[in-house]
Amino acid sequence: MQNIPQLLTGKKGLILGVANEWSLAWGIAQAAHAAGATLSLTYPNEAMQRRVLPMAAQLGANVLECDVTHDTHLAELGRYFGQPENKLDFVVHAVAFANKEELRAGITSTSREGFRTAMEVSCFSFIALAKALEGALNPNASLLTLTYEGSTKVVPNYNIMGVAKAALESATRYLAAELGPQGVRVNAISAGPINTLAARGIGGFGGMLKHHEATAPLRRLTTQADVAGAALFLLSSMGSGTTGEVLMVDTGAHILGPTVSFDTP
Repeated sequence: MQNIPQLLTGKKGLILGVANEWSLAWGIAQAAHAAGATLSLTYPNEAMQRRVLPMAAQLGANVLECDVTHDTHLAELGRYFGQPENKLDFVVHAVAFANKEELRAGITSTSREGFRTAMEVSCFSFIALAKALEGALNPNASLLTLTYEGSTKVVPNYNIMGVAKAALESATRYLAAELGPQGVRVNAISAGPINTLAARGIGGFGGMLKHHEATAPLRRLTTQADVAGAALFLLSSMGSGTTGEVLMVDTGAHILGPTVSFDTP
């Protein structure tokens, strides 16, 4: 990456959710590395380990196993980063999951098990991660998660994930209030639709991209670099007064009503 200010020089960060070169977590990891940070990345299973290892090597990053549904993995993260030499200045939580069949069906088709899975992986994991790393954060540390506007507005084929993201945004505010007295900031980025592997699981996603590009005030799609730049602000001292915030990074799409258009005459 070019022309990245050295906002994170001497800082240590943990990033969960790097899946491939298109993932938002990877864009944030690249930007944080370019900004001077020393990084650790995680993988949830052996298949993902094979993907993450060569990407981590590009950044000189440490690699650790962490399936966020396993309390033992979270506890091990806490022990590792609780060591004085490993303490963290920032954490990026970019983890979410819902069963594809329950994304395609209506919200009333959500099974009890599917609801539990979506909420556990997409929301509770952020709370559990904050708890596990409670003694592993340096003063003025920053926690960041990723959400989407389907949390507050109905998006076709998003269904249970919209409910989980709404819970995640609420958890962000509660964590910010609880951890604030310790100097820890907690924020979320709500990104516009981006062509990631996870997003392709949403039915009609191609049409969503076309609509966003045609109608968003900036008349373009949100990019990985847009999200990474916003993340650097929130993770660095530049965002020292910002906590409990859901920062919209969607080329302005969220300000429009459903039929609003500002076409140039």
